[in-house]
Amino acid sequence: MVLDHWVANLLAPLGFWVLLNALDDLVIDGAAALAWLRHRTPTDEELDRPPPRQMAIFTALWQEHRVIQKMLDHNVAGLPYPRVEFFIGAYPNDAPTVTAIRAAMERHPNVHLAMCPHDGPTSKADCLNWIYQRMLLYEEEHGVRFEMVLTHDAEDIIHPDSLRWVNYYAQWAEMVQVPVLALPTPLRELCHGVYCDEFVEYQCKDMMARELMGGFLPSCGVGTGFSRHALESLAALHHNRIFEPGALTEDYENGWRIHAMGLRQKFIPIRLHNGQPMATREYFPRRTGHAIRQRSRWIMGNTLQTWEFHSAAETARSAYWFWRDRKALIGNLVTPLTNILFLYGVLTLLWAQAQHHPWGLAREAAPLANLYLTGLSLQAMHTLARVWFCSRVYGRRFAAGVPLRVICGNWINFAATVLAVSLYANAKLRGLPLRWVKTDHAYPNRAALAGDRKSLGEILVGGGWITPEQLTQARQSCPRGLRLGEHLVKLGWITESDLYTALSLQNHLPLGKPDAATISLSVTRSLPAKLARQWRVLPFRVAAGELYVASSELPSNEMHENLRLYSALEVRFHLVTQAEFEELAAEFLPSG
Repeated sequence: MVLDHWVANLLAPLGFWVLLNALDDLVIDGAAALAWLRHRTPTDEELDRPPPRQMAIFTALWQEHRVIQKMLDHNVAGLPYPRVEFFIGAYPNDAPTVTAIRAAMERHPNVHLAMCPHDGPTSKADCLNWIYQRMLLYEEEHGVRFEMVLTHDAEDIIHPDSLRWVNYYAQWAEMVQVPVLALPTPLRELCHGVYCDEFVEYQCKDMMARELMGGFLPSCGVGTGFSRHALESLAALHHNRIFEPGALTEDYENGWRIHAMGLRQKFIPIRLHNGQPMATREYFPRRTGHAIRQRSRWIMGNTLQTWEFHSAAETARSAYWFWRDRKALIGNLVTPLTNILFLYGVLTLLWAQAQHHPWGLAREAAPLANLYLTGLSLQAMHTLARVWFCSRVYGRRFAAGVPLRVICGNWINFAATVLAVSLYANAKLRGLPLRWVKTDHAYPNRAALAGDRKSLGEILVGGGWITPEQLTQARQSCPRGLRLGEHLVKLGWITESDLYTALSLQNHLPLGKPDAATISLSVTRSLPAKLARQWRVLPFRVAAGELYVASSELPSNEMHENLRLYSALEVRFHLVTQAEFEELAAEFLPSG
């Protein structure tokens, strides 16, 4: 069959590419396995031994007013580290974001606005450079010196223990990278699942292998700690541009720069505690179009711009690692073709068996059959490795979808590479700058944070409201259908006020009946009274593009979905007791 002949001709160069890529990955597999065998996790005593360094957290923003307050409220309250200040960068022409930052500053004294001197958006790197200048001014005003600077994004959930780990490894390393993992989403969200799979595999394999083999560690852009010495060295070598303003992936660029200066880098291996990883967590794009746009920026920055910024002689010492990162330009374009040819082979095989005919493609491809089988076997092994890594963090059920998400990821990366090449070529041909390709961010609701919070019982015991013995007794005697907190109130061991204080601490929600001056009568009527009473919620204020809602119930996904039917604004919850909600309802909700 003529088509079989043409397919076999295509398979030959593709087969060599697949085998080369698989053998390259095999080197990384072996190095990563050795790195894990050599790795030793420090004890809690060792982690607490070094004195806490003064740390600053940088977050560069453009049109992030919907998420930044939630990010700050959660992370400021959830970080037990004693010496940390947040510097949040924004632009003068982004008034909603500036307003949101100022509102957060009123609640958190360790949050500071770093205003860029010009309109945006420019680049994330440019914004970070101006945040650094704001930090220097803060140091002059307050007589302090920050020894470590960490970068984070507006959608990040910072692990409560991460700064302690950074502080520990900062004894030896000038750059410390905390693992970054996607939050789990439903199985049907294949696009976001690709991020889950790729990030956990990359950080369990490539990052471990890079460190062991002496390669440079690309910063992940978030959860990266830089020593003050590293930043000052970067400033001295690059005309005070610590983060390269022209780079679309300034994190990747800085990872290479720090390595090139001979400074030590450290990646903290993924460590599970009570089933949860010590990692920065966030949602990545959940829509295919957004994912393609984000990945096109990564491809332009990590591959095309590195060729532009650095000569072959300059990067010769790290040639293998640049090859690893740049081969995506070829691999992303040809991998979908291998998927199509594989599907063609399966279908023609089934058809030949059904017709009791010889399989024509097997005859045409026979001279290189061993090559194809070897490449296919190695790729299957690598896929199984990804399944295993994924199962460690996300569970076996989620990991079972890895093979399907591999194919989905191939096509997303193909589209992103085509877009990246076209955007880059267009910019260079027309002499246009490459702009900050912003991705829409969503901050997780309370249900997504459940894995990172203490139980209500732990908080009540830790706060001295009840004894461990009372907690055990209450759990054993709690009737079915009654929540533990309500049962403790009925027993008379805690008051309703105690319960809601503990719930506020557990869920990082502001507590207390809103002041009358902050309640807008028109806003209280923005939801149907029946819905407000059903969910026990009362909208009372709109500020910085967000709807403030008082509720005696903890927010759930179902509650969020119902409220979104009536308001396009982001919802910020304010916890009130049952008695306080009844007072508000009596005053502002029509009876009926």
